Amino acid sequence: MDASRDIGSFVVWDYVVFAGMLLISAAIGIYYAFAGGGQQTSKDFLMGGRSMSAVPVALSLTASFMSAVTVLGTPAEVYRFGAIFSIFGITYFFVVVISAEVFLPVFYRLGITSTYEYLELRFNRFIRLCGTVLFIVQTILYTGIVIYAPALALNQVTGFDLWGAVVATGVVCTFYCTLGGLKAVVWTDVFQVGIMVAGFASVIIQASITQGGINTILSDASNGGRLNFWNFNPNPLQRHTFWTIIVGGTFTWTTIYGVNQSQVQRYISCKSRLHAKLSLYVNLVGLWVILICSVFCGLALYSRYHDCDPWTSKKVSEVDQLMPYLVLDILKNYPGVPGLFVACAYSGTLSTVSSSINALAAVTVEDLIKPRFKSLSEKSLSWISQGMSVLYGALCIGMAAVASLMGALLQAALSIFGMVGGPLLGLFSLGILVPFANSVGALAGLLAGFAVSLWVGIGAQLYPPLPERTLPLSLETHGCNSTHNGTDWMSTTEMPFSTSAFQIHDVERTALMDNWYSLSYLYFSTIGTLTTLLVGILISLATGGRKQNLDPRFLLTKQDFLSNFDVFKKKTHVLNYKMHPVEDGGTDNPAFNHVELNFPDHSGKINGTRL
Repeated sequence: MDASRDIGSFVVWDYVVFAGMLLISAAIGIYYAFAGGGQQTSKDFLMGGRSMSAVPVALSLTASFMSAVTVLGTPAEVYRFGAIFSIFGITYFFVVVISAEVFLPVFYRLGITSTYEYLELRFNRFIRLCGTVLFIVQTILYTGIVIYAPALALNQVTGFDLWGAVVATGVVCTFYCTLGGLKAVVWTDVFQVGIMVAGFASVIIQASITQGGINTILSDASNGGRLNFWNFNPNPLQRHTFWTIIVGGTFTWTTIYGVNQSQVQRYISCKSRLHAKLSLYVNLVGLWVILICSVFCGLALYSRYHDCDPWTSKKVSEVDQLMPYLVLDILKNYPGVPGLFVACAYSGTLSTVSSSINALAAVTVEDLIKPRFKSLSEKSLSWISQGMSVLYGALCIGMAAVASLMGALLQAALSIFGMVGGPLLGLFSLGILVPFANSVGALAGLLAGFAVSLWVGIGAQLYPPLPERTLPLSLETHGCNSTHNGTDWMSTTEMPFSTSAFQIHDVERTALMDNWYSLSYLYFSTIGTLTTLLVGILISLATGGRKQNLDPRFLLTKQDFLSNFDVFKKKTHVLNYKMHPVEDGGTDNPAFNHVELNFPDHSGKINGTRL
């Protein structure tokens, strides 16, 4: 085949499809601004009035998790390092179970808007502020990367205007977040998941047709060593092995699903605890679908370019650009479909950014404004929340400009999450799982966890691990047009991997760099969490943590797990209740009645849970 293949470029229809996606998202925001009396209170705006049901919330959780970094990054990851990435499917299962069974019961029972409210209830005001500030910094950084990354990749391949796209997505996002609040965020996410699946499907179907069936794709991948599912090497320095993905991945993602405000806010806004748990378990299916799609796209990439790698032959300058390159290559005869793919990547961005903006507004209002100004009415709090959405929207667009100076996108985004998220996860785990932890221990643990994970994380950014640690598979260019007369094809295991702006070159490698800094990036958060837990437990014991008396509502109890089986009991309760109205008022479960039986009153707040 002629390797100087022309790839298509963007035509009017592609822009139409993309603009349509933005318009529909904006329209959903306008609808929720006025539907049902609009956003009366800050609770309506930030929590959807606690009336959401499971399926839309589940899709929304999936969407905000799968940013454009996933749409563009995962296929490229599979193309370079093979399908071992799909082991994350097992990780997702653990993460969802931990979130639903450990963190959700406590958060839901306390009826909080900001997860950091919990830190004040359980420890003290100062620790809550630490958590809040960390979250705000981390989220603004991450959102900047999420907006900028896809814009850059799509711009360099398709000529789609870079800053136009950044500003358009930022503005539309801020627009529907500000008008419609959490309900708009959730429903636009549902629409965007649809677009993402459609975009992936169009690529997968067309790739299967051009490559001559799914079997060809799989056999190409297997010949290229891309189907490397089982790598049980226990070495923690290896970037992706079965163990780093299962252990490290579980910690990294639990920081996002279990305790990250943008996710927790969503499942706490469900109308009942059953719906909240269901939303997490349904979202697991969504995660699997998107994982399978993106891994398969990666294999299709390899099958298409297994003898002429566009990255080595300098047709694209970054790995993130391989996916858009493939789209323009195979879908160039279908006007509008490349636009669908770009809409798919941007849906990922929009959904992530909108949840970040909404979460940032929630945290700011609940943790920074409400405690200071107690006299504010609900109406003015609702206005302040909207103002905050606008402010954070602008800040995130500003961060995108800063992100344009930072490299190695997927790694950077994940390592920021790992470095900040790990110690925070440790802090919440201390609170929920360790009854004798006190605020001194918690603070010491948080600082220790932070120090350690920043040390590893920053070390790894400065002195990136050697290629034998990351194990990129070979990419070949011998099938490209033979103007190079075939002499200089190289297999790019030598490509420099991290393009971090801070990298220090040609330095004598020390044992510290080769072992401690070369740790798999997935373990950064594991180290942070475990350090926080360990130091927190030791110091709490030393400072008399066993003497404090705690409200058991702040801890995970045996009852929380057993209550999963209440679904089967409830039916009999109802019958009994009708037969013997006196004996059984449903109070046979004293651990629960003071919380579970306070049904929401008319204002939709749950009484009996506010301290």
